Amino acid sequence: MASSLTAAYPWTTSPLVSCAPMRLIANASLATAVSIAGGLGFIGAGSDINTLSSELSKSRDILNKAKLSTNTGVLPIGVGFLIWGAPLADTLAILSKPENIPAAVWLFAPRHPNQLKDWADGVRKASSNKTKIWIQVTSVREALEATKLASPDVLVVQGTDAGGHGAAQGAGIISLVPETIDAVTEFCDSSSSTPLPFFVAAGGISEGRGAAASICLGAQGVCLGTRYLAANEATIASGYRDAVLRASDGGSTTIRSSVYDQLRGTTEWPAGYGGRGVLNASYRDHEAGVSFEDNKKLYDDAVASGDKGWEGEKARLTTYAGTGIGLVKSIMSAEAITREVRQDASKILSGAPASRL
Repeated sequence: MASSLTAAYPWTTSPLVSCAPMRLIANASLATAVSIAGGLGFIGAGSDINTLSSELSKSRDILNKAKLSTNTGVLPIGVGFLIWGAPLADTLAILSKPENIPAAVWLFAPRHPNQLKDWADGVRKASSNKTKIWIQVTSVREALEATKLASPDVLVVQGTDAGGHGAAQGAGIISLVPETIDAVTEFCDSSSSTPLPFFVAAGGISEGRGAAASICLGAQGVCLGTRYLAANEATIASGYRDAVLRASDGGSTTIRSSVYDQLRGTTEWPAGYGGRGVLNASYRDHEAGVSFEDNKKLYDDAVASGDKGWEGEKARLTTYAGTGIGLVKSIMSAEAITREVRQDASKILSGAPASRL
């Protein structure tokens, strides 16, 4: 294993900043912009790989123009999969092509833990061990399970402040990251065959202060999702982005719930997961006892209205975002976001004030 997380990805700068593989939002333009800025960007393939080949092709074109190369035979980006639904064999067929081998594959939400081993073994074989395995976990138990089964190169430790899908019950990164590191380290120290993974913190991190705090907790890198919703390169409706920029006080204006999955029809998720999003009329009506049928009709009408479905008190459309939403103040390029977070974190860690303070 490389001596540090950034050494494993030679184009990156410490502390490593990555973007979450947000399904439908983190495509080639966002992933490559983060990597070009010295971070590690992820394409969010999710459970549907129909566009994966084309997104990888777009990524190659962008990276070639930027003259960003790893000189190791891998694309300097990652790809994230929801392994409860993504087809393993078809995915490996795509990733095994020499021009498609990514630097990292991010695995999340198995229906059964053994899926982690199947995916990790398959990706390593398909890439001739060039692709490093990132596994997202939401508890100490999941982290130990993933380490024993799949020996990941990186554990992404996701706290409950994270936007989008995560554990319905869990802890924030302040306690989850150090406890996870301690437990996994103890296991790896007692095992002669399992190397200690690197740790990346995720959940509620929107700027340099959160990134610096995560490094102090023991993480070697951070992952941001909500902050990149306001990146120029994010594939996102303008109404969704505007709703993110308007929101504040994320602890009271977002909630993790299954309501939005039910209204959107994305109910394939395994038990125990929910999506954190901005509270709106859809959730309020659900809590007030409005029937699912009536709520669904209103939701579908909002979908048909386009960006208006995110406007005002009558906003109904799903706005997945984390509790750090109130720290997202402006639209910026993904490169600028990545550099700002990294530089501010570095300043704080060195004892100097960050630019936003």
